[in-house]
Amino acid sequence: MKTVQLLLAEDDDLDAEALERAMAAAEVTNPIHRVADGEEALERLRATGSDALPRPVLVLLDLNMPMMTGHEFLQELRTDPDPDLRRTVVFVVTTSSDDRDVRAAYDQHVAGYITKSSTGNDFFPLISMLRSYWEVVALP
Repeated sequence: MKTVQLLLAEDDDLDAEALERAMAAAEVTNPIHRVADGEEALERLRATGSDALPRPVLVLLDLNMPMMTGHEFLQELRTDPDPDLRRTVVFVVTTSSDDRDVRAAYDQHVAGYITKSSTGNDFFPLISMLRSYWEVVALP
């Protein structure tokens, strides 16, 4: 089984560090590649050659980011000419519990929508769910 690469699109340093610390504490050794906005996330996913992220990639996406929001990222990703890129698995991890955001994310075929308030400072349930997901599900 190939190692799943995690692309964390998160502009908040504290949230990113908390998630990365929780991953380390849970002994998750999957590589985490962090970017601060949707534009950087697309650049990393579209990179080729030595800059390309090894596949499979699972994206952890915040919605409220500068430059390109999570919603804008999802729209660009799902309409990309590359079918492999369009199939990228995305989990939204955000502060927004607004029903419009939830529906809009699922309309863009996200694998899951997790609000940060439901995890508090404890990312272990999220990490456990993600680990189970990538160990059981065949990823493109």
